[in-house]
Amino acid sequence: MTKTSWERRHVLSLADFTAEELETVVETAVSFRDVLSRRTRKVPALQGLVVTNMFFEPSTRTRSSFELAAKRLSADVLNFAPGTSSLTKGETILDTAKTYLAMGTNLMVVRHQETGVPQAIAMEMDRLHSGVGVLNGGDGLHAHPSQALLDLFTLALTLDPDHPTSKQLAGKKIAIVGDILHSRVARSNLWCLTACGANVHLAAPPTLLPPGFADAFISQSPLAISRAIVQHNTLAPALSEADFVMTLRLQKERMTQHRLPSLREYHQGFGLTRDRLRLCQPTVKVLHPGPVNRGVEISSELMDDPALSLISEQVTSGVAVRMALLYLMGVGKGE
Repeated sequence: MTKTSWERRHVLSLADFTAEELETVVETAVSFRDVLSRRTRKVPALQGLVVTNMFFEPSTRTRSSFELAAKRLSADVLNFAPGTSSLTKGETILDTAKTYLAMGTNLMVVRHQETGVPQAIAMEMDRLHSGVGVLNGGDGLHAHPSQALLDLFTLALTLDPDHPTSKQLAGKKIAIVGDILHSRVARSNLWCLTACGANVHLAAPPTLLPPGFADAFISQSPLAISRAIVQHNTLAPALSEADFVMTLRLQKERMTQHRLPSLREYHQGFGLTRDRLRLCQPTVKVLHPGPVNRGVEISSELMDDPALSLISEQVTSGVAVRMALLYLMGVGKGE
């Protein structure tokens, strides 16, 4: 295992992650990728520790990925199901978290539809001096740190499969297309990619990417680093000479808010197709955090093309990256 320095008890957002911390995650994930390629895909790194997945909203990829990652590290895993929990009887979220603390939980992965819930649980764990680490599995419109980190790892692997490093993203043009206004994935990727020196171009209709979004986002940065973000309300300038294109799920519930005339018109203006990728670099690759609305944000032909699509690689990278996060947060807790 790579010797690393890690000071964070919690991972709630990537806004204040330095380039060095991002590189630590990539280096650690590389080690676990090697573990996952072996016949025995398990290490005793977190043996004796308990990881609790507290998912208050539906999830397939993130929850399964964290569960598998914890088991690959030999941790014991508890899975919370809100529909059958005491929340239905009036118990508060913080009381639920303290119940799992009393069961011996060392790490909590928290996903909630409301912004700030993982932070509230982390503050309560700190108030109790519990030593429990909280990892944000996605909250409201705020953040999805592990998704952005697995995207980063996927990009680094694509640029150099033998020696992936976050430094390779410096100067690369990455286009993010879709419902950026409501996307926690987009926000976490913006923090992550710009910290690595990438030039990020955003593209969406004005209702999903209002004027001044990029400037307002940059102004929130807690770190004094240069963040290159450009926004467009048409697709072509964002795709021009792009090295990578990340398209986001168009949340169909936005249709009821009159933000878009129709899914068909959205696809005509911002849907990714093989023909539209001709504007990009010849080596361009496409990412999508999933789940995918085929024929809306991306054509089925493009999604299923292994020469262009990195969607399957993102899912695979997710286990190694989440192993890395759990390891970095949990190492030493069993001593």
